[in-house]
Amino acid sequence: MDDPFEFTRDSSNILSENQLLCLICMDVFTDPVTTPCGHNFCRSCLTQHWDKSPQCHCPLCKEKFTKRPELKINTTLREVADHFKKKSKDDKPEVLCDVCNGMKQKALRSCLDCGVTFCESHLELHINVPKYNNHKLINPVKNLEKYRCQKHEKPLERFCRDDQIMVCQWCIEADHKNHNIIPIEEEINHKKTQLGQTQTEVQQMIQDRLKKIKEINHSVELSKENTKKEKSDSIKTFTNLIHSIEKSQTEMLKMMEEKQKVVENQAERFIKDLEQEITELQRRETKLEKLLNTEEHFNLLQVYPTICSPPTTKNWTDISINTDPDVETLITSLFQLQKTLDEKLNKTLDEKLNTTLNVKLNKTLNEKLRETGEKFHVPVFRQLKRIQQYAVDVTLDPDTANPYLVLSDDGKQVTCGNTNQNLPDTPKRFSCLPIILGKQSFSSGRFYFEVQVSGKTEWSLGVARESVNRIRKITLRPQEGVWTVVLRNMNAYKACAGPSVLLSLKKKPQKVGVFVDFEEGLVSFYDVENRVHIYSYTRQTFTKKLYPFFSPCNNDEGKNSAPLIITDVLITDLLD
Repeated sequence: MDDPFEFTRDSSNILSENQLLCLICMDVFTDPVTTPCGHNFCRSCLTQHWDKSPQCHCPLCKEKFTKRPELKINTTLREVADHFKKKSKDDKPEVLCDVCNGMKQKALRSCLDCGVTFCESHLELHINVPKYNNHKLINPVKNLEKYRCQKHEKPLERFCRDDQIMVCQWCIEADHKNHNIIPIEEEINHKKTQLGQTQTEVQQMIQDRLKKIKEINHSVELSKENTKKEKSDSIKTFTNLIHSIEKSQTEMLKMMEEKQKVVENQAERFIKDLEQEITELQRRETKLEKLLNTEEHFNLLQVYPTICSPPTTKNWTDISINTDPDVETLITSLFQLQKTLDEKLNKTLDEKLNTTLNVKLNKTLNEKLRETGEKFHVPVFRQLKRIQQYAVDVTLDPDTANPYLVLSDDGKQVTCGNTNQNLPDTPKRFSCLPIILGKQSFSSGRFYFEVQVSGKTEWSLGVARESVNRIRKITLRPQEGVWTVVLRNMNAYKACAGPSVLLSLKKKPQKVGVFVDFEEGLVSFYDVENRVHIYSYTRQTFTKKLYPFFSPCNNDEGKNSAPLIITDVLITDLLD
């Protein structure tokens, strides 16, 4: 059976010599004891350390103990250390006597002055002869010349701190005169003390880093728990938001249905009154018919005053039934709901998550608005007519136009050409993308304009901040100061809300209306001819000037050569 305490000095072993060293004496443990904090030291070393210290603490981790711990020898560790000492001793090569002839005996001591290693019998003469009494004897070693000065063949007994080398007595008198010379044992003890301090510092650094690893792992676990809770809270919050929108829609639909019942009841009453009046009028008509055909002229003259005048009836000229649900009230209510929900979002969610949920909320809200309008077959007549009252005259600003853009003389049309025009390079000009702004700026109130987009496969429309970047390429999104709706690839309509929201439109808009309420932070888009609400950015913050934003996009080899045209606003006729 293998020895359970078999060791070598190879670094791959479970225990190495460094792991069996007492950090006080820097030697392999002798009678090792364990402190309450789990560190090991020689019993005598630890006892002496505590005798010299006013307070008991661990020499390694510095943990303080209220009273001096009772020390007991760690028998298992002692057996390991003792075995290691024996194994190390056995592993040392045997040094033989230099004087023996024939069968050499094991050496007992080496003499640094003579440069000879002696066995026990030959050493006896060396000890007993008085002239050898001052010779320096050490434990037997091979390569004894390493311990002797090669120049003077004398023992290296001293250490020169100025030159940091071992020297003999003759070296001191010659080359190292007036240098800082100390006994070599003193220097060895000094070096051991420094090594011990360095090792203590290294071990403390190791402990600090192990502690830091523990702290980092603990932080990761806390982060996992917080992320899990935040995800759960976010899902719950967004679910509640959607539920609130659906509930609001249900209430609006219920309100409309109740209004329809009121209309039907009112119509039923009106019809009943009308039928009663028709019945009365028919009776009067019958009497008149009889009188017209009677030959009793005396009777005719008598009843004439009472029958010749029409009966008293209601004036039905101004009486009508309101057949349109109040879409404007519905839109206002839903926008007000979103504003309330946004305030709740700001209190509970971080900025990034809030932005994502706002995009989803806007998408849901816009879908609900279109869904409600389609359910009741109600075009956005009133809403569109109301906002068209804020129409402004917009013209294109040539100083902002990308060099590839071609403008009409009246500043109302823009298309993308195939050549880069030689235009002045001004700070206002968009240099990378085919973009142009309107000349007019708006820093308050409401404004509205319409743009013809028919015949195009791609376009971008909306408004932009004055500070929008014009030098580099930009991503169309509110974070960059741009609020747009775009067409891509002929049929893909999107609101560039960052991230984009894909819009489901049943008909291709030929003319797009853009409405802005500066104070309310609202940007809305409408299909003017089909009278359909396309999309709205709500709860935006406008503090600086806004400009109308246009991009006819690239020419695409003539496939997208149709211009964007700013058209005059014709107020929608409700009777149309």
